Amino acid sequence: MAQGMPEEGLVARAEAQGAALARPDEFPYRDVAELDRRIVLVTQGGLPLVARPYAAVAEALGVGEDLVRSRLAAMLADGRIRRIGAVPNHYAIGYTANGMSVWDVDDAVIHAVGERVGALPFVTHCYRRPRHLPDWPYNLFAMVHAASREAALARVEEIAALIDEAFPGACRQRDVLFSAGILKKTGLRIGG
Repeated sequence: MAQGMPEEGLVARAEAQGAALARPDEFPYRDVAELDRRIVLVTQGGLPLVARPYAAVAEALGVGEDLVRSRLAAMLADGRIRRIGAVPNHYAIGYTANGMSVWDVDDAVIHAVGERVGALPFVTHCYRRPRHLPDWPYNLFAMVHAASREAALARVEEIAALIDEAFPGACRQRDVLFSAGILKKTGLRIGG
């Protein structure tokens, strides 16, 4: 525990921020903000590949597993962490045809189109970007992964069929940009 910090104050602050301090006498950080930062530092390279990853993180930080879980839940709830999920290496698992499909969609319906396209199970991410006319007319991006270019192009055709059926005439043109390799695949990193 930090010098000069009354135990009751630490507990009250942690509880006010949603933390569950089971053993405040063993809380080794100045406050929950410091613990949250340490949790991010320990997990930003990925969770440990063990049966109980949160327990491993807790052990590394010198706190209880329940506290780590509650602080992660609090950071997810207030938006400091957007999500906890797997980040697959598509090439390593056999998805070697990774195509960013790009679409020139009528601005009047782009949000509705984006929601429908983004909900497709084979679209890993979908977002709107500004056009850069006259060279780049595309304003909707949807990433698809497949084991071959033909399979990826078939998925793009599924997207086109969905748009044509639900939003006739909304898509003016499209293309697919296939990746040639992974240059970087990490999230934001903060310093220790």
